Amino acid sequence: MESSSTVCVIGLGYIGLPSAAILAANGSRVIGVDVDAHRVAEINAGRVPFVEPDLESVVAGVVAQGRLSAQLDVPAADVFIVAVPTPFGHDRDVDPSFVRAAAAAIAPVLRGDELIILESTSPPGLTEEMAAFVLEQRPDLSGDGGMPNSLYFAHCPERVLPGRIMTEIVDNDRIIGGVTPLAGERARALYATFCKGSLLVTDARTSEMAKLAENSFRDVNIAFANELSVICDRLGIDVWELIELANRHPRVNILQPGPGVGGHCIAVDPWFIVSAAPDEARLIRLAREVNDQKPDFVVEKVVAEASAFRAPRIVALGIAFKADIEDLRESPSRAIVGRLAEKLPEARLLVVEPHIERLPSELESLANVELAELNEAIALADVVLILVDHQLFKQLDPKALTGKVVVDTKGLLR
Repeated sequence: MESSSTVCVIGLGYIGLPSAAILAANGSRVIGVDVDAHRVAEINAGRVPFVEPDLESVVAGVVAQGRLSAQLDVPAADVFIVAVPTPFGHDRDVDPSFVRAAAAAIAPVLRGDELIILESTSPPGLTEEMAAFVLEQRPDLSGDGGMPNSLYFAHCPERVLPGRIMTEIVDNDRIIGGVTPLAGERARALYATFCKGSLLVTDARTSEMAKLAENSFRDVNIAFANELSVICDRLGIDVWELIELANRHPRVNILQPGPGVGGHCIAVDPWFIVSAAPDEARLIRLAREVNDQKPDFVVEKVVAEASAFRAPRIVALGIAFKADIEDLRESPSRAIVGRLAEKLPEARLLVVEPHIERLPSELESLANVELAELNEAIALADVVLILVDHQLFKQLDPKALTGKVVVDTKGLLR
């Protein structure tokens, strides 16, 4: 794959925009496509619509050089990368409508010989479904691999951590899953233009399952730590000391518990495996249920502590899904604040989240929830609920918490 190829990236979110920027920085002409006109305008001005270290400088540079632009409509291109959401519905099965919409937009502009890559996290078989849908729309391009007018389909999932995307998108190993072997090789050549990690070529279904397995493995291990924290709370044991002692065993590495599991990967991906094999995925399902129930445990604990006050002032430290980022997707802390506001209408909830300028709409609409500055909120607090271990909170003077009831879900005060 020539680095000078024209690449169209559909979906300019947390994965699509970094992918577009890094491809452009390494020689490709990239056209980004998004349904959000404001996001398109921001990117064309060299600005990034969300916080991610080092991304804005790269975007500003490649936009100024004319290597990256954004628009609302899908253009003709040599390569298409689909990086759209794959949420689950009420039945916890994948909603493929965004992928299908992207495929429908791609089909009319195809000329033959294009490579179409799905980067979105997918249940096994979705890349093949996308390929079948495109070819239904364009049967004139259905030549098999190597034949005139062939199309090439692959799945290449991202494996990056928010806050480190611009480093990990280059340095991490990459799984390349081709619907056909030739499609896999063409995709490998594209990622070789910027990826310094190993490029591991397999088939599309194995690639899809590998991403789900990675995050499900982490979810199962977090569930063990979260369940342990609930047990220790009942037995009057300091779970943080317990884990520290148990991890002195040379073959034990228990993870740290928290208020639940958030983000758009670990909190979502295991359900795709459960949906694909509901009778067999027993442990994966149970772990997901344990982690989904942890916010309820936190809420009930805070409600019990707040009962000592007639009109409690509760300070919630953090609603991001992890430390030192502004990403609130699937955040258990965000959900905990909402549930507390409903269960304690007489309470005043002060949310301290240093990485956002306003609360998400479902919290902003609640009369007893407000965004606050750290020191002011702590001074007013009856109950302090630590939900995220932001660096700012680690610097908190313990003396400021004297006389306050503290519920520490992150072990920050140890």
